[in-house]
Amino acid sequence: MKRYMFAAASTLALVGGTAHAGNLDRTKTPIDIIFEEGNHAELSFGSVSPTISGRDYLGNTVANVADDFTLIGSGIKFQLTDRASFAIIQDQPYGVDVLYGGDPASTLLGGTMAQADTTGLTMLMRYDVGNGIGLYGGPRVVRADGEVTLSGLAYGPLNGYNVRFRSDQAVGYVLGAVYEIPEIAFRAALTYHSEIDLEMPSVETFPAGIPGVPPGVPLIGGTTNSTLPQSVKLQVQSGIAENTLAFGSIRWSEHSVFTLVPPIAGRNLTELDDAWSYEVGLGRRLTDKLSASIAYMYEDEENNDLVSPLAPTKGRQSLALRAKYQVTDAVSIAGGIRYIWIGDAQPETPGPGSPDVARAAFTGNDAIGVGMQIGISF
Repeated sequence: MKRYMFAAASTLALVGGTAHAGNLDRTKTPIDIIFEEGNHAELSFGSVSPTISGRDYLGNTVANVADDFTLIGSGIKFQLTDRASFAIIQDQPYGVDVLYGGDPASTLLGGTMAQADTTGLTMLMRYDVGNGIGLYGGPRVVRADGEVTLSGLAYGPLNGYNVRFRSDQAVGYVLGAVYEIPEIAFRAALTYHSEIDLEMPSVETFPAGIPGVPPGVPLIGGTTNSTLPQSVKLQVQSGIAENTLAFGSIRWSEHSVFTLVPPIAGRNLTELDDAWSYEVGLGRRLTDKLSASIAYMYEDEENNDLVSPLAPTKGRQSLALRAKYQVTDAVSIAGGIRYIWIGDAQPETPGPGSPDVARAAFTGNDAIGVGMQIGISF
C-alpha cells in the first residue's frame, strides 16, 4: 500500500494552495516531493480566479479588487542511498494582486493597489535513521519585489502615496521529521519553515501637502525591512481500507510578523493576522492507473474582521477534487479543481481618534482554482 497513486498526499500542491488572494500564502510551501520513492521530478501549474467585492461606507460599489494569478512550481528528488535523499523545490510561495477601482477624490479606497511577487528555492536533505523515522532539512531562499499605492479619501494626506520595493533575496531554513509505516501507507510529518528577513531598496513618491516632501518626486530613501512568516505544518495520512486513504493536515503561519514600513513614510502599510489552516480528505484508487481524492479545507485568521485594504479577506473554506492518472510506470498526470468560499471582511485604515476605522464591507466572495502536475520517476 506504500505506493498509493493518490493526489492526496503529494500531488497538486499548487491546487492545495490556491486562492490565497487575501493573505500572503499562495502555495503553503510544499515539500512533499521528499517523500516520493526513488528518483522523481515534477512540474506543476495552477491558475486562480478570485472575486472580492463589496461596498465602501460612503455607499460606493467596490468592484472585484483581486486579479487572477498563476502559479508555477517544480521539483526534483534524488535517492542517494537506501537511507539518504536530496530534493530541490521551486515555488512561488507568497503574493498579492489587489487593485481598487473608483475615483480617489470621491471614494474611500479608489486607486489603492498592491502587487507583490516571490520566488522560492528550497534544498532538502533527508536521512532515514531507522524504525520508520526520517529527518529532513535544508536552506530556503526567497526573492521578493512589489509595489503599493495608497489612494482614496480613507488615506487622508497620504492619498496618492506610492512605494516601489526593488528585488531582494534572503535565506531561511526548513526542518522536519517523518514517521512512516509502509504496510498501511501511514505517514506523519512535522515541518517547520523559518522566518526570512528581507531588506528591499525602496523608492517612495508622495502627494502634495506633505510638509518637507516634494510632491510627485521619486525619493530613494533606503531600504524597507520585511519579515516573511514562520510556519509549522503537521501532515498525517493512513490507509483505512483496501485502496482507500484518509489524510489531513494542520498548519499555523505567523502572518502578524509581516510588516511594510518604508523609511520615509515611517508607517506600516499593512497588518495581517496569524492563520490556522485545517484540511481533511479521502483518496481512493479507482483502477490500477486512476485514483481520486476529495478534501475540505478551513482556514481561520485570528482577531476580528477588520483587515488591511491590501489583503481584504478574512479566512476561507474550500472543497477540492483531485485525480491522478498513471500513464506509464514512470509518468503520471494529475489535475484538480478547488472552489473557495472567501471569508467576509472590512478593510480599515487609521482615522480620527482611532487606529482602526472600517472603510468598506466585503461579503459573499469566492474563488476557483485549477491545477495540473506532471510527475516522472527515473
